[in-house]
Amino acid sequence: MKLERNIVQQLVAWKMKKKRKPLILHGARQIGKTWIMQTFGKRYFEHTAYFNFDETTELKQEFEKTKDIKRLLGQLSLYTSSPIIPDKTLIVLDEIQECNAALNCLKYFCENAPEYHVITAGSLLGVSLAKGNSFPVGKVDFMKMFPVTFEEFLIAAAPDLFTFVEKITDLTEIPLIVFNRMTEEFRKYQITGGMPEVIANFLNNGGTGQVETDLQAILNAYALDFSKHAENKEIPKITAIWNSLPSQLARENRKFIYRLVKSGARAREYEDALLWLEHAGLVHRIFANTKPCLPMSGYDDLSAFKLYASDIGLLRRLAKLPAEVILSGNPLYVEFKGAMTENYILQSLSAQFDAPLRYWTSEGKAEVDFLLQNSTGIIPVEVKSAHSITGKSLTVYDSLFSPALRIRFSLNNLKKNGNLINIPVFLADWTKKLLEIIDK
Repeated sequence: MKLERNIVQQLVAWKMKKKRKPLILHGARQIGKTWIMQTFGKRYFEHTAYFNFDETTELKQEFEKTKDIKRLLGQLSLYTSSPIIPDKTLIVLDEIQECNAALNCLKYFCENAPEYHVITAGSLLGVSLAKGNSFPVGKVDFMKMFPVTFEEFLIAAAPDLFTFVEKITDLTEIPLIVFNRMTEEFRKYQITGGMPEVIANFLNNGGTGQVETDLQAILNAYALDFSKHAENKEIPKITAIWNSLPSQLARENRKFIYRLVKSGARAREYEDALLWLEHAGLVHRIFANTKPCLPMSGYDDLSAFKLYASDIGLLRRLAKLPAEVILSGNPLYVEFKGAMTENYILQSLSAQFDAPLRYWTSEGKAEVDFLLQNSTGIIPVEVKSAHSITGKSLTVYDSLFSPALRIRFSLNNLKKNGNLINIPVFLADWTKKLLEIIDK
């Protein structure tokens, strides 16, 4: 089972740019960066010259010996059977975080050989870039890659449903038969999450047992990354924060509490560990917003934040939540169901909108799950995991700030009532499109 990834179209746009720079593709480990680079090369170039600094350690020496691109390409040609031809060959430099000289060399590709298409990625490239080692400032393009979205999952799992959703042109209710099938497919996605290998095995009849095995293997690999790539003093802190995610999110108020990581823990002791997890792409940190004005970053309360996992499948496995609980609707699965849904909405919106999300609270009287910046507007977002839509937070926010639009995600049907739009949770990946329909 092959998954189609929407990022391919972004890569095509990069390929066609007149003032193209070498591209750095970044994102969490195991989300398919290597596969997408190779697939992009096969589809849109005559040749792909693939180099992996982790597998072929001798490559490092070639980049350390010279900054002359012509000479470097002559040496690189000895490591590949693919010809390296301007405009016809995609040069892939994988696991580039293992070679600072190669990262620095991107500057010379940009300045002296822009006719070559160069794309790079790495498992923990974000951590390496955060250190500032040999970074070619202003000489590269960036592109962020996310886990497989539910939209992409649906293309493979139920293409007829995907086609139906793509044809939505107004905010009328979805037919019940489609609604129920979409709900069922979304439950499957909550089990697998967005790791490509996990999804592929599941859709190839791997079963939930295989899903658990695959997800645990990824979590084990993450744990090895902590011990291999982080500073020794930070490893226990990184591990403790990562393992505390389920307990942090299981609380009704999901604000991050350091004492849930370790008794007596203080913010300053764990800030570097938090940053490591962020740079590795494993978590999203969402700050509280004190006033919904632009720019939102000017009104962040940096002492108050929530921490979400990069993928709901990994979060589910980290929490040791059995897949059967999601499929069966177990009555004990209540509070964490809200956490899973909220984490999913965060994932979905983060992949669609450039500005990072925030959340808003009013001195304990009301709390809006997310604030979403769409162009020049700020939209309050409430997340409900089921049909119940009780709660006053959106109403309080509406009375205080009179937003042009409010969004509620729930398991109720698509509907607009005044400035409030209810979007079924499984349509979260189409939020941007639905907002465009409203603006017409």
